[in-house]
Amino acid sequence: MTHAAPNVGAPISGATIAAVAAFTVIIWGASPFVTKIGTNSADPLLVGFLRTVLAASISVPLILAGRIVWPRTRAQWGWLLGSATSGFCVFPVMYTIGIGFSTAAHGALILSGLPVMTGLIAALLERRLPSRHWWAGCALAILGLGVLVGDRSGFEGGSDPLLGDLLMVAACTICAFGYVAGARLSSSIGSWSATMWGITLGAAVALPGALALGGISAITAIGLAGWLAIAYLAFVVAIIGYAAWYWALDKGGVERVAPAQFFQPVVGVGLAVAFLGESLSWTGLAAALVILAGVWIARRR
Repeated sequence: MTHAAPNVGAPISGATIAAVAAFTVIIWGASPFVTKIGTNSADPLLVGFLRTVLAASISVPLILAGRIVWPRTRAQWGWLLGSATSGFCVFPVMYTIGIGFSTAAHGALILSGLPVMTGLIAALLERRLPSRHWWAGCALAILGLGVLVGDRSGFEGGSDPLLGDLLMVAACTICAFGYVAGARLSSSIGSWSATMWGITLGAAVALPGALALGGISAITAIGLAGWLAIAYLAFVVAIIGYAAWYWALDKGGVERVAPAQFFQPVVGVGLAVAFLGESLSWTGLAAALVILAGVWIARRR
């Protein structure tokens, strides 16, 4: 059943777009911390599969009930395929495996590279160069990230941090393309529909993988902490987070909104300090402030 795309309403204020982006970054900033809890309770690959499969318990009924706008053109189906495979299949699995080898703090720091990757991919697809403010802000934020990564006191751990970090970097690069594809799809069918379709197609690939990885017995053996973590990743990060982020990217533009993701390592490291007993030195705090300054500069026109 095909529905018409939603009508374009009144112009959205910049403050509203910024608020939605900030809300998304906060809930996504907690995802490395929550993912680490999940990987401590179950096989990281299984956690990566199940977060998308569980989210499909919401998306599939909505699609079957005719509540979701269907892609109509070949271009829309193409953007959907890119969004689903990148953001809802490859990224969660690869990132979860990586964080299983590394730490939550490393995962939070690596996520801050997403704005640069997202902005560059969007610029390549649109055959343009980002503004000088974007370049300056991103350079400043990357400088702060470099100092923060160099100040690793209290952040070491994991069975193979180097391998884990490399996997997460690759996952974030793939995810950046998924963000751009999802934003393109959202502009024509809406962010909610783009998210629901992305989850559904991603789950179609993830479900066989989850069943093959130990079957039902492995799934039922996951403890309460593991399921709470998977539920947060599925319903809060995947459904609420992606719908809000696609909306913000579509309404505010990738170049202006994507740098807000530099806030994610601040949230993630803050949770590590508050709940894992990790310390943050004065150098680390200064680096976090530099990152925030970079975000502000990159969002200027």
